[in-house]
Amino acid sequence: MPALVSVNLGVLRKNRAAGHHDTGIDKRSHEGPVEVRAPGSRRDGLGSGLVGDAVGNRRHHGGDRQAVYAVAREELDGWQEQLGRPMANGVFGENLTTVGLEVSDAVIGERWRIGEHVELQVTGPRIPCVTFRAHLGERGWLKTFTRAARCGAYLSVVSPGPVCAGDEILVVHRPDHGVLVSTAFRALTLEPALLPAILDAGDDLGDELTAMARAGETYSPA
Repeated sequence: MPALVSVNLGVLRKNRAAGHHDTGIDKRSHEGPVEVRAPGSRRDGLGSGLVGDAVGNRRHHGGDRQAVYAVAREELDGWQEQLGRPMANGVFGENLTTVGLEVSDAVIGERWRIGEHVELQVTGPRIPCVTFRAHLGERGWLKTFTRAARCGAYLSVVSPGPVCAGDEILVVHRPDHGVLVSTAFRALTLEPALLPAILDAGDDLGDELTAMARAGETYSPA
């Protein structure tokens, strides 16, 4: 059964990327339950969907569609082997580290029930930024991460409540359109030919990603 391995929170710390906002990317595993709730708008809301978790740059991060970030422990293990260094839960800045669940290959719009009360909805991929590069400290990290397309998933909060390491995760809804988080990531980065295809996700894609796909806009890893 898929489950949470770790729930991770970050406080604001100095950004290793010079000239950038303080950041909460350095997340640490938290013992005990953590309350999850919809944070509201990106700039005027609460930032993170987890109580006690900090978001530094609210222009580009946080808000309802990026309320929670999840990464599979299996992917961290793969990076650990490839990079030859320990990869602790939370090292990618993820709030939830999972096991037994396809996170990067989740269908955009699918819903997860975690524990007894919380329900989250997959909204799209995490796009790597200079803060992520500086935090990992790996030469060429943005290009390496982007080529792999193992991006983890952002989620919105459908039903609030507490989550805790060990909670079981159940996929309770999966849309028929079949647009994967990893496909959206590839389309928005190195494979723009896929942009028309991700529009099949319809409203599940959200206004921002839909506008980018229609305009043919992509992100370029530096």
